[in-house]
Amino acid sequence: MSGDAYRDAGVDIEAGEALVDKIRPFAKRASRPEVLGGLGGFGGLFALGKYRDPVLVSGTDGVGTKLLLAQRLDQHRTIGIDLVAMCVNDIAVCGAEPLFFLDYFATGKLDVDRAAAVVEGIAQGCTLAGCALLGGETAEMPGMYAPGHYDLAGFAVGVVERDALLDGSAVQSGAIVLGLPSSGLHSNGYSLARKVLVEPEKFDLAADPGGLGAPLGELLLRPTRIYVAELATLRDRFGLLAAAHVTGGGIVGNLPRVLPAGLGATLRRRALPKLPIFELLQREGDLTERDMDRTFNRGIGMCALVPPDQAERAAAEVGAVELGRIEPGEGIRWVS
Repeated sequence: MSGDAYRDAGVDIEAGEALVDKIRPFAKRASRPEVLGGLGGFGGLFALGKYRDPVLVSGTDGVGTKLLLAQRLDQHRTIGIDLVAMCVNDIAVCGAEPLFFLDYFATGKLDVDRAAAVVEGIAQGCTLAGCALLGGETAEMPGMYAPGHYDLAGFAVGVVERDALLDGSAVQSGAIVLGLPSSGLHSNGYSLARKVLVEPEKFDLAADPGGLGAPLGELLLRPTRIYVAELATLRDRFGLLAAAHVTGGGIVGNLPRVLPAGLGATLRRRALPKLPIFELLQREGDLTERDMDRTFNRGIGMCALVPPDQAERAAAEVGAVELGRIEPGEGIRWVS
């Protein structure tokens, strides 16, 4: 043996230490005054501050098979934004302010530069969300992952006063559904998108197949939007009643989750943004409207419900479209 049996077994502790040193500046930029200490401890420390009746809201998620695309294209600087977005958007719909974030990065053999690029994106996402990158874990597990592959998971914690919690109970018939535009697919539907657009190798991912306005690979890797600021504006100024993060299952699978029993929504299909990437997916995959509705966000990454007398001003303030209205019934009804 070389004298370093653990390295001979495939785990390089010095590489892990080098990674911590490399990402320390990113974490320092993605911080808040409530953070106590820095990276390197056994636990991240965060002083909660003064609240009347605080409720902590937590969320965890990953980015699905979008990771495979990032690894295929060897582009790793934005996938961390996706990771943060998937977690903080989920807690923001509860009315919570994201406080801090932790990540888990697992790989077979640690590539310090690649891992640092991922964490740099995570730190950027935290900055966009206004939360601190409080800590994380890097796991090097030889034999667990194929060469060059890694996996990600994220964990976010936020806080909201109990009397400001958004749980859908304030939603009534007549409320207006606003749709905040997405940047593209965000982080859902990639198993189908890869099957239709990537695996057949019909398209050059470095080129625009026509009408997209950007290379296909760039569009597919465009990071998930973070809606924390927009939801805070709607909450503080326009009486936000509820919000639904449009992830797996699309609008039809997520909007009903915040509606009280006996209420549904009538939505106008013509109000959906016309993003060429979705048109390409539907055409090349010969996908039905039902397939599209239940797999992709269709250009809307967040639904926000507001009182009817606030809808027009609220939509203009946050760049949303009026999708439809809450009505008695169940589920989602699409009209032209």
